[in-house]
Amino acid sequence: MKEGTLLRQQELIDTISSLVTRDGEHMTPIRGLMINRLSTIGMPVCSAFKASFGLVAQGMKEVVLGDETYRYGGSDFLLTSLDLPVTSRVVDATTDQPYLSIGFEIDFGKLASLIQTLGPASPNAEVSERGMVVTQVTEDLIDAVIRLLRLLDRPNDIPVLAPLIEQEILFRLLSGPQGARLRQMAMADSQSHQISKACAWLKEYYALPLRIEELANRVSMSVSSLHHHFKAVTAMSPMQYQKRLRLQEARRLMLEEMLDAGSAGHQVGYDSQSQFSREYARQYGEPPLRDVGRARRSLLDRFTGNGELMTEG
Repeated sequence: MKEGTLLRQQELIDTISSLVTRDGEHMTPIRGLMINRLSTIGMPVCSAFKASFGLVAQGMKEVVLGDETYRYGGSDFLLTSLDLPVTSRVVDATTDQPYLSIGFEIDFGKLASLIQTLGPASPNAEVSERGMVVTQVTEDLIDAVIRLLRLLDRPNDIPVLAPLIEQEILFRLLSGPQGARLRQMAMADSQSHQISKACAWLKEYYALPLRIEELANRVSMSVSSLHHHFKAVTAMSPMQYQKRLRLQEARRLMLEEMLDAGSAGHQVGYDSQSQFSREYARQYGEPPLRDVGRARRSLLDRFTGNGELMTEG
């Protein structure tokens, strides 16, 4: 990493450290911007990553998508170009050097508008189909993120300046090695965009029986093309994608809404309790009752008295 980038990296660490002093996910008054801090190695967390740009200032995180593992640390950022169910874990964090990162959701309306302004990309630009990628950060990108974070100390400036800095961040991403990938996701007639539509439909109707022919028809693709490109983008089949969504939602229902395993499984679309328990144990390593009990104890141990949020006002 260049000296200028290293200096900016330290500036980013100092800026985040001044904004959050407690562990947890901290929402901010800037729409789509979240700050994360963790002072211990974390437990695996299953969640759905939205289309976003995630930049690590300090520490390291591991994300599992399908059968693939992505690790990114202080010189990297993770670009997620559509909604993807993943398992993630902070793998490098200490009390003296906590894991620090920011996450910023990508607004594809603003991205499409910026692409129109910039004009067509180079015809020789390489496009990777995978919807998640780790890329080395640049000094210009870190600089834009620092300026966005500093607006949190000047809330009156946020309505005017935050959209301008957001546009700059999108411009830096489009100008980087993953720019062609983002362009593909924003183009309404691209196969990547069609797969994004399929993912959005599955996310909304995950509890319904999946009929591949109907899904392919909804996104104007053949069944074979849907299978091929869906796996190329998400690292899983449509059926596996739906299963991950179902199991994640069932776990949330048990943890947050205190539903029993039978009720949670039925609510997310399982007719067979035994099938739900088998697939849950395969995903989370142990049956629902045992896993949820352990997760509740872990959450109580970690977040009692913590989890301070940054909110407007």
